[in-house]
Amino acid sequence: MKEPVIAIFDIGKTNKKLLLFNTDLRVISETEQKFTEIKDDDGFECDDIDLIESWIKESISKLVNSDKYDLQSVNFTTYGATVVYLDENGKRLTPVYNYLKPMEERISENLYKKYGGRDEFCRRTASPALGMLNSGLQPLWLKAEKPEIFGKIKHILHFPQYLSYTLTGRIYSEHTSIGCHTALWDFDNMKYHPWIQAYGLEMPEPVPVDVFNEVEIEGKKIRVGIGIHDSSASLAPYFASNNGKFLLLSTGTWCINMNPFNTELLTSEQLDSDCLCYLSVTRQPVKSSRFWLGHLHETAAKRISDHFGKPEDYFKKIRPDKQLVASMRTKYSGTKVFFKPFSFLRDLNDQIDMYEFASYEAAYHQIMIELCTYTVESINLILPENDETSNIYITGGFSWNKIFVQLIRDAFPDKKVWTSEIGNASALGAALVISGFTPEPNLGLAECV
Repeated sequence: MKEPVIAIFDIGKTNKKLLLFNTDLRVISETEQKFTEIKDDDGFECDDIDLIESWIKESISKLVNSDKYDLQSVNFTTYGATVVYLDENGKRLTPVYNYLKPMEERISENLYKKYGGRDEFCRRTASPALGMLNSGLQPLWLKAEKPEIFGKIKHILHFPQYLSYTLTGRIYSEHTSIGCHTALWDFDNMKYHPWIQAYGLEMPEPVPVDVFNEVEIEGKKIRVGIGIHDSSASLAPYFASNNGKFLLLSTGTWCINMNPFNTELLTSEQLDSDCLCYLSVTRQPVKSSRFWLGHLHETAAKRISDHFGKPEDYFKKIRPDKQLVASMRTKYSGTKVFFKPFSFLRDLNDQIDMYEFASYEAAYHQIMIELCTYTVESINLILPENDETSNIYITGGFSWNKIFVQLIRDAFPDKKVWTSEIGNASALGAALVISGFTPEPNLGLAECV
């Protein structure tokens, strides 16, 4: 008998995955593809969308005809800040432009001037000024640079909804894709910003993220979701937990801190500190901050590994030493040895006297004290005056770093700190959405005591 499955296409900038979930929302198959980037019509690198579309359709065809799996549903989760343009016949007009592509500041500055200046516009849309990363400004760039193509646009879709469109032919927008630093959403009034209509852009009215269409593919009826932005998707499994209000620390190269329970409007000061807002699967603002944790950790750990003659991953063997933490705090009393305190990205100091440290262990504990101090500062940016969150979930690479977890726990003694072994959180979120948020997933949570 075939096993019923949900297929989730998890499309990242580097890796493209196909995951199959069973009815208990457990991953039973995972395959990964890496597609070589191509050049767009300006010679800038971009994803090969034709190849991605072919892979998706071929993968679905194999599942439909599989002797092992009974394909029930399909959904998509992708990186944000990417839009796709369709003409009146529903054909894609351009490559899928890379959000790292340069955009002249005059394009955005002209818009800012009409709506209260840069600070006010960015505050109201909860979107730091990030050029093409503000995907709502990409059509303005296209209009300025390629007016003949812009004049043919009938529909503008975000990337998740475009991939869904390739299977259903239906035009949708939904809140998670709109609410991720796109400069499209008016967070003061919780609707599209007035500039969109004023500039003549036709954006679909957003619908709930759990909308789906039933389509027939090679004779089989399949439910196809409308897609979801990956950051908001990664939060969805935690909404399914019953542990109460929470903060999510998604750690890796960046530490992305997300608070779905802060209803205060974003301030200009928070924007200047690299905060923004997402929209969750429940259409609520998610205040977010970030810190370059993983990158700084990697560079500092390499420095002490070279000095003490240890392997670069030697830090994985280090366990928390409370006496060493106390000793380092007393010795340096809040001063920074490894990182520049006033740099936005907290760069590594140019001159570090490694002979101050008697051992690798002492130096590594000081690195983690400094990094966790900055992490806590970043978290505090998204805590409201009346903070009601009672849990901190730590996911990603640093959920395995016992010193990091212990220092975060020490910094927030009034909260329970959990590490989560959940893998593929974005894909699980997309599966939860298409399955109606049931059953409750096993989050693999472990409370840190």
